[in-house]
Amino acid sequence: MENFVPKTIQDEMNAARLAGMRRKSRLRVHVGDKIYPVLHLWRDGFSVEEATVPPLRGLVDLYDGAEHLYQCLIVASEADLGEMRYEFKRSTLAHDTAPLDFYRDPKTPVAYLPGE
Repeated sequence: MENFVPKTIQDEMNAARLAGMRRKSRLRVHVGDKIYPVLHLWRDGFSVEEATVPPLRGLVDLYDGAEHLYQCLIVASEADLGEMRYEFKRSTLAHDTAPLDFYRDPKTPVAYLPGE
């Protein structure tokens, strides 16, 4: 005997599951001036809610709250159970300072304090 769940009940269960993931996640994807909640993040990609987030493509920024985590080049992967999955073509860690184009010796003094 097969297990059969009516489509309306399955849809409600999926909606409740997605709502729970949205509430738990602090992760966000920024696309231009738009911000969307991220449901899952893994090493090679992330997922968002399929019904509320328009198709994404290209360069996006991933945030955990106010902390900028990554700048990513993404491509759509697959849709499953109300989630749209995206894979990283490139993912670069975000830095709060510009990279140096020279070597900074860790023993170099940071300031000069004149003697008396």
